[in-house]
Amino acid sequence: MDSTTKEIILDIFPYLRVYKDGTVERVAGTEVVPAGVDPKTDVLSKDIIIVPETNVSARLYRPNSINNNQKLPLLVYFHGGAFCIASAAEPSYHNSLNQLVSKANIIIVSVDYRLAPEHPLPAAYEDSWTALRWVASNAAAAENEGWLKDHADFDRVFLAGDSAGANIAHHMALRAKNPDPDRKLNLQGIILIHPYFWGKDPIGVESEDLRKALVESWWEFVCPSDKGCDDPYINPFVDGAPSFQGISCDKVLVCVAENDILSSRGKLYYESLVTSGWQGRAEIVETKGEDHVFHIFNPDCDNARALIQRWASFINEK
Repeated sequence: MDSTTKEIILDIFPYLRVYKDGTVERVAGTEVVPAGVDPKTDVLSKDIIIVPETNVSARLYRPNSINNNQKLPLLVYFHGGAFCIASAAEPSYHNSLNQLVSKANIIIVSVDYRLAPEHPLPAAYEDSWTALRWVASNAAAAENEGWLKDHADFDRVFLAGDSAGANIAHHMALRAKNPDPDRKLNLQGIILIHPYFWGKDPIGVESEDLRKALVESWWEFVCPSDKGCDDPYINPFVDGAPSFQGISCDKVLVCVAENDILSSRGKLYYESLVTSGWQGRAEIVETKGEDHVFHIFNPDCDNARALIQRWASFINEK
């Protein structure tokens, strides 16, 4: 019996379907593009395996033309996709990070974590932490990954992500406050792009947006928790969530889009951060007239170019 006749027991629109026999059919975020030299940006990429047993991997990026002893800022990136679709090799993410490397002149480690529902949360967080520990180990180990050893400046490390990936970046910045003694990261800043945060009680535009039920169903699907949308993983503002004071970097850039149902949470994140007692510097950028992760879907528009340039400036500012 093929997927056109099997019984669907759960349809997580517009991402995937779950069938009665346990089969998961992803209908979005399944395309992949190989690593290599991008002719448009002259950026070089390659894929590496971090943990073979759990398939934790990453796609590394660097400028194709680079001096032998040149050290560049290092960005660890977490892709979006509601924790259940997409990958580091998905064409839209690959193209976006090629552009960022070209604009910012940096090294990127784009993490591929395991996806729900086959691997429900907290698997994505644990995989991302494993990847961060691997990056940190490369700062000290005598035998390490060549591109990082030769070209990464481990005194200028940043985290970034969009949507679910921004959620991950937030939690990784909290965990990096107390890393393994021999695997410390000199984390300079984080970039949260249209972060996927939510809560049981609607705020801002959420109660009037028809997408509210979809957002909630996505979370409850990927995170089987009795706390629902007030689980601290998705609601960093709820009682019992880790304090924003624990964010282990000096600066944070929050990016929101005017028409995004998640924009109210992004603004609340910024407001909560600056009033939390955290000692760093926070900035917020709102793109008018755009929706969630528009830069992924329309990377050649003026607003997408401006947003990528803003990330580049944030990383390179002194």
